[in-house]
This record gives sequence, C-alpha cells and structure tokens, in this order.
Amino acid sequence: MSVQTTRRRTALVTATLAAAAALSLAAGGSGQAAPRPAVAKAVAKKAAAPVTCTGANTKVTAQTVTRPLNHLLLTVTNTGTKACDLYGYPALQFTDAQAVPPVIDESQPQAVVTLAPGKSGYAGVTLSSADGSGEGGHTAKTLRIYFQNRDLEFPGTGTKVALPAKGVHIDSALRVTYWQSDASTALTW
Repeated sequence: MSVQTTRRRTALVTATLAAAAALSLAAGGSGQAAPRPAVAKAVAKKAAAPVTCTGANTKVTAQTVTRPLNHLLLTVTNTGTKACDLYGYPALQFTDAQAVPPVIDESQPQAVVTLAPGKSGYAGVTLSSADGSGEGGHTAKTLRIYFQNRDLEFPGTGTKVALPAKGVHIDSALRVTYWQSDASTALTW
C-alpha cells in the first residue's frame, strides 16, 4: 500500500469520526445518534395522546326523548383543543340522591370512546319504569354528573347539567349506560 493510499484512508476515517461526533452533539451530546424518524413519530404521537374528558374540557347537555319512554339522553361534547377519552360511564347525582344509579352492564362498549375536538359522546338514562312498577318515584330538578378517569375512579366535584324546567320523574328503575359513540346505541337499553 502506498503512502498516498494510507493518507486517503486516514483522511476518510477522520472525516467519518468527525461526522459521527457532530451527530452525537446534535442528539444532545449523549454520545448516541440522533433519533430515527420512526422513533421521533412515536414520541410525537405519545405526546399527542388523548386526555381524560372532564367538566373542564367538555360541555354536557341532557334532553328527554320520546322513544324509548322515560329516557334521558346525555350528550358530552369536547370543547377542548385535544382529543379526550370518555372512560366507563357517568356517575349521576339527581336532587339530593344518596347513591348513584347502577350502570347497565350490557351497554359496555368494546373500546373507550375518544372524542376529537368538537365531537360528542352519549349515555342513555332510564329514568323510571314504563309500566309504573318502580318504587320511590319523585321529581328531580337538578343533576350533577361525575366523569371517570383512566383508573375508573370519579375524582372532582362533578359537572352541573341542566334538566328540563319541570324536572324529570325518577324511580327505582333508574339506570345509566356506559358512554357510547352514537346516540342510538346509548338509547338501546
């Protein structure tokens, strides 16, 4: 091997090492190469992961429906700038209630309902028995709902939801569905 070939190889190795050092500095000086595009995308996607839907990033409305009888439709709309997840079901507290109504187990969806900004999710509420067999019937004029978090706990003070001015009749048949992605599914039970 000639002296000239050895010098060229040495210059090439030096240039390669200098480029590697520059990449290391660009990656934060940790001695590791800069992140690959796929890794950078995964980090960005994780940063954009949905947050939990709460009273702070949503608006909730309640409306009575004609079918099925004695039902209320809860609509929650994402008013935030990020997608949010509706976990589980809403805990309902009607006027001076001592306990929240049970959830209808059969209404549990296959996946958590995720709301993009401006989009809505729904829960159906069976207010009273259609045949009058329910016990303890009375008119409720106020409603507060509590959102579940990822751990399926109900933190916070809840969100006040307006009911029709005359109130709603509730009795021992009171039940609520899990959050659903469409209104018709929420009113199936």
